[in-house]
Amino acid sequence: MPDLHQLLLFLAAGLVLNLTPDPDVMLIVANAVRAGARAGVAAALGISAGCLVHVAAAALGVSALLAASSTAFSVLKWLGALYLVWVGAQMLRSALMGHASRAVAVGAGAAGAGCGTGSELPLSAVFRSGFLTNVLNPKVALFFLAFVPQFIAPGTANAGWVFLALGLLFTAGSLVVCIGWALAASWAARRAGALQRVLRWLDGVAGGVFVAFGVRLAFTDSPAGR
Repeated sequence: MPDLHQLLLFLAAGLVLNLTPDPDVMLIVANAVRAGARAGVAAALGISAGCLVHVAAAALGVSALLAASSTAFSVLKWLGALYLVWVGAQMLRSALMGHASRAVAVGAGAAGAGCGTGSELPLSAVFRSGFLTNVLNPKVALFFLAFVPQFIAPGTANAGWVFLALGLLFTAGSLVVCIGWALAASWAARRAGALQRVLRWLDGVAGGVFVAFGVRLAFTDSPAGR
């Protein structure tokens, strides 16, 4: 394991990265504002579960395969891009329809959100949305592959286990921050005077962000092709 100084540096860097708004944060905040803190926490748990998949894959060398194989990277890249665009389109559709009173968790499946039943989707659907948004993004895999090894000294014994431990530590810190985002967003939503306008605005902004990230991901070059 890294020494205390390196470990504290790793935790500080992870905290800064996790506090930075990104598509994961947008998904958590949108769900928390629309359907309450439990929905935001469910999205955070799903995202963290996706991170665990990437950590395990990186520790086993699968992420190195993604970095080296243009085909493997492209397949996952397009799956992730299509899913992000689809999630963004659902958010934009909700904002344009203006039915902010419908408690439909953002980013859930078409079988629920597309039906417009007006009932809350189960937390399992929100969890699944967060999981898929994260696990289908190859840039997350490459992030772990690029970030974590910087804190592992060359020649470290059992480097794979050290990588796994640091990845788990990063994910745990990420989960705490993400739950904080969910609670803060839910608290703010309960005190917003013009909640319907806030919901429509958030859906529109978050939808545009997800579509933009999906398009950006689609045009991301494979590391192996550079």
